[in-house]
Amino acid sequence: MKVPPLLAHVWVLIVAASAAAFASAAEPDVLRSRELVHLVRQDCGSCHGLTLAGGLGPALTPDALADKPADGLVATVMGGRPGTPMPPFRGIVSEGEAQWIVEQLMRGFPADGGPALVGSAN
Repeated sequence: MKVPPLLAHVWVLIVAASAAAFASAAEPDVLRSRELVHLVRQDCGSCHGLTLAGGLGPALTPDALADKPADGLVATVMGGRPGTPMPPFRGIVSEGEAQWIVEQLMRGFPADGGPALVGSAN
């Protein structure tokens, strides 16, 4: 039995979309996760407080984020908030990395181990 071309195309698109979604949500490697933790603690912390408990920007603690939809937080990380000091981080982090950051923030963000050194996995 021959599969109709339209059905084959739809199946290919579904498989590709599923693979892309899985890849974008993948956890960053050890070096990149360390870079992301440092980025959030230093760059985001400059407005949201170094302990992420709030400052110029709102708190990014699990309690403060509990009622916020994760997709909306990812969109804020990627696109910023027009009319506020919150800049977009698109181009600095991927959407998958933004998802990882939001997941970590909602759990309780890890401590900063310092900037990752090139060629180092510590």
